Amino acid sequence: MNVDLHGKVAVVTGASKGIGKGIVEGLCEAGATVYFTGRTESQEQPPAAMTLQATQISADALGGKAIPVRVDHNNDTEVAALFKRIDDEQGRLDILVNNVYQIPSPPAMGKGFWEHPVSVWDDQCGVGLRGYYVASVFAAPLMVRQKQGLIVNISSRGGREYVFSASYGVGKAGVDRMAQDFAVELKEHNVTAVSVSPSKVKTEFILDMLEQGKMQMDPNEAESVRFSGRCVASLAADDDVIARSGGIYTVKELAAAYGFTDPDRE
Repeated sequence: MNVDLHGKVAVVTGASKGIGKGIVEGLCEAGATVYFTGRTESQEQPPAAMTLQATQISADALGGKAIPVRVDHNNDTEVAALFKRIDDEQGRLDILVNNVYQIPSPPAMGKGFWEHPVSVWDDQCGVGLRGYYVASVFAAPLMVRQKQGLIVNISSRGGREYVFSASYGVGKAGVDRMAQDFAVELKEHNVTAVSVSPSKVKTEFILDMLEQGKMQMDPNEAESVRFSGRCVASLAADDDVIARSGGIYTVKELAAAYGFTDPDRE
C-alpha cells in the first residue's frame, strides 16, 4: 500500500479485535504511531487472541508503532487520561477513529424490540454512540489547536436500513449524524469528520455466528478487517480530505476513489 503516515499520531478505540484491530493494522502498515484501546489483556506468550497484546503484535509486524492502552469507554475519566497522555507524549493528534462497541449479551437480533431487554439500548447507544462523542470531545482540542485533524466514525449500513435490531439502527444513525454535525462545527478549524461504513466483514463475531448457523453469508465475499484500516489510512493521507468532511461513505466507494485493495484479495 503506497500510503505514508510516518510522523502521524492516531487513536483507535475498541481495537482488541474485529474492525478496530484491522484499522490499527492498516494505520501501522502506513507507518503511523497508533494508540488503541480495549479492555481485554493477555500476559501469555504469545498473547491470547482478541486481546490488546495480540493486536499490538500483529500491527507492529506491519510497521509503525502500536501502543495498547486499557480503557473502559464507560469511564470518562479513563478516556480523558488517554488523550492527556497522548498530548504529553506526542504533543499532537492527527487521527481519531471511533470504533468502540459493546455487543449485547445475548446479541440483540432476530426478535422485536419489545422482546429484548432494555439494557440492549445502553449497550449499543452507550459505548457505541456516547463513547464516540466522549472520545471526540477530548480529541478535538488537540486537533483544533494544530489546525488539522481527522475524525472517523465507524458506522454500518444499519444507519440507513434495517440491520439486526431497532436499537442497533438508532445507534448507527446517530453515529452518521454525529459526523455530519461535527463537520459543521469543525470546518473553520480545518478538522475533518466523516462516517465510514464497512460492508460484510470477517470479524471474529461474524465468523462465530456463521459457525453456529445463526447467520448466513459467504465469507469469501466478505471484507478483511484490514481493508477498513487501509481505508482510514488513505483518508488520512489525502491532503484535501477536508473536502469530504461531513460525508457518509462506504469502504468500497472510498476504495474506488483512492485505489487501495483488500489484502485478502492480493
